[in-house]
Amino acid sequence: MVKLDVTMLRYLTREHFRVLTAVEMGMKNHEVVPGPLIASIAALKHGGAHKIIKDLIKHKLLAYVHNHKKGEGYRLTYSGYDYLALKALATRDVLNSVGNQIGVGKESDVYVAGGDEEKEYALKLHRLGRTSFRQLKNKRDYHKHRQSASWLYLSRIAAMKEYAYMKALHDRGLSVPRPIDFNRHAVVMELLSNCCPLIQVRNLEDPGTVYDECMRLIVSLAEHGLIHGDFNEFNLLLEEDSLKVIMIDFPQMVSTSHENAKFYFDRDVECIRSFFAKRFHFESELYPNFDDISKLTSLDVEISVSGFTKEMDESLQGVSGFVIY
Repeated sequence: MVKLDVTMLRYLTREHFRVLTAVEMGMKNHEVVPGPLIASIAALKHGGAHKIIKDLIKHKLLAYVHNHKKGEGYRLTYSGYDYLALKALATRDVLNSVGNQIGVGKESDVYVAGGDEEKEYALKLHRLGRTSFRQLKNKRDYHKHRQSASWLYLSRIAAMKEYAYMKALHDRGLSVPRPIDFNRHAVVMELLSNCCPLIQVRNLEDPGTVYDECMRLIVSLAEHGLIHGDFNEFNLLLEEDSLKVIMIDFPQMVSTSHENAKFYFDRDVECIRSFFAKRFHFESELYPNFDDISKLTSLDVEISVSGFTKEMDESLQGVSGFVIY
């Protein structure tokens, strides 16, 4: 498991980041990046680059790889990728500090982060790779028809998609956190300090109201052409004062035009019905039916749901990425 440790961030020099960036750029076309290529991209003498590489390996920001299949060279670790993302966000004056971890999932870690004027945000770092590639392939389409892919590359796409969805949904008044910024695999969003994950709620005075709110959100998404795909107690927050339900974690969204849209819609509905019946002993005969949904807008087309916005797609191709092998 990767643990975010920003201790070294303040001690890294401009040359350290040039080498990290050089490895990132080299990984666009190489599974492992040879030392001479790193020195060339970073515009450093080979001896100077080697010294910095050794320093970065010592602090686990780079990894050395040497075997008969991949050859000899270096690759970014998740920690190194963390530092590149945090450096970019700090340079843009989005973040100036990182605090305690407040959430951990199968595919991400969430931390409290600080910005200007004592603002607090939630920093989400996507960390795909905790599940197997086969499992990911069944749940996500980031890889398209590729047989394998860099986990860093896939994590970057996951962050891009999440930010695109969050911004589009928030702009239309749907109940999601306010997006702030993103870079690489990191997404910065509003910190909802007065909310509690629904999975942690043990008692509700009025479970019917919260149930109706959940179903209303499922319908609202469908009216915009979207299906959450993983709408359950782990991906919903409950605002303590108003009992407002807020959706999180939706890189797996699918379009209502998807061939299996009804299956995903019904599964989201059944997840909520089952949870409320087990946890709060609340059952209702009222629940939405996919065939009754009237699509009002085509947000699925706008953000290309099994993908992401055209602009982001071009951005991903236009900057340093990672080799797909």
